[in-house]
Amino acid sequence: MDENTRLPHLVPPACKQYGYWADLRPVTIALAMAAALAGCGSPSESETAPPPKVKIAQPLHRQTTEWDEYTGRVEAVNAVDIRARVSGYLDKVNFVAGSKVNKGDLLFLIDPKPFKAQLNYAQAELERAKTKQELARNDLQRAENLLRAKAISTEEYDGRNKGLREATAAVKSAEANVYTAKLNLDYTEIRAPISGRIGREMVTAGNLVNAGGEATLLTNIVSTDPVYVYVDADEQSVLKYRRQNQQLKNGSTDLKGTPVQLAIADEADFPHQGQLDYQAPSEDAATGTISLRGVFPNPDELLSPGFFARMRVQGSAPYLATLLPDRAIGTDQANRFVWVVNQDNQVVYRQVTPGARIGSLRVIREGLQPDDWVVIEGVLKLKPGLTVTPERISLADAQGAQ
Repeated sequence: MDENTRLPHLVPPACKQYGYWADLRPVTIALAMAAALAGCGSPSESETAPPPKVKIAQPLHRQTTEWDEYTGRVEAVNAVDIRARVSGYLDKVNFVAGSKVNKGDLLFLIDPKPFKAQLNYAQAELERAKTKQELARNDLQRAENLLRAKAISTEEYDGRNKGLREATAAVKSAEANVYTAKLNLDYTEIRAPISGRIGREMVTAGNLVNAGGEATLLTNIVSTDPVYVYVDADEQSVLKYRRQNQQLKNGSTDLKGTPVQLAIADEADFPHQGQLDYQAPSEDAATGTISLRGVFPNPDELLSPGFFARMRVQGSAPYLATLLPDRAIGTDQANRFVWVVNQDNQVVYRQVTPGARIGSLRVIREGLQPDDWVVIEGVLKLKPGLTVTPERISLADAQGAQ
């Protein structure tokens, strides 16, 4: 018996129907048998793998307010550079750098002695002018009596009259000099024009400070409570806010009073509450944005001018929304979808229309029913019709734990 007649009993019965074994050489037949055994063997691994485990939950339904988020900087309501208004030697620095000061507090003292001398001189000149004015007035009274008696000429009377007017003008000039000297003396005491927190001294005692066009910068003060935050909003958003206000404020499009919230660099939530108090009167044509300003109380001085800030503006009135975690929403080219588990524990592809983000949740405008069970965790490698092992959880409890 040759090899070709001994091999048929080694071929699996399920594969004899193909009839390819009879004319094969021994090596070829061995390879074919291996392939046949592999093709006609046990079920695939995918058929024997257990259903994947997923966590499912029903969407949340609750009152929601939409917010539009912008980035900006904290700025002081008032900020003042303190400069010298008279020239002289700095006699005293009367504050601690970085401390809080109140309006009217003495900050610097410029040597007042030269200015006191100027004031004394101006006051003496005023007294001399007043004396001359009094003498001129007496001369004019005597001239009036003499003119009635026709003892002097009209020309002489006019000269005495003009002399009184000249003396009166000299008094007013002397009074102005006294006022100027008093101002200069007052300016030697440099006081805080606003309340706030003061910077460091730029010039120490003993140095010469200058007034005029290049007045010496001595320090600066910034107010701390409240603070401003400026942001740039796009045209569509500003129109949305104005139309929303038209409905809430009987046709007014003024954005003053619109609620805003603030978060700084180390804050995830928006704990600072404020309101809009200004909108730019025109749009910046280069950027297509309009500047908005929010004002926020800052009694604990947590917010400092210059801080990076995220400010969000109320973008809608409160409404009942359907909410899901962002991680449950997938992207299919231009479409957004979720996986819904039916009564047979099979996943169903469901296209949805997402809306605004509220914290870690996303508003679902269309595509879900209140009683749908949506896959929240384990969304990878799912496909329509796949059977899963679901674990039901509550989104409300999960959000509360977070």
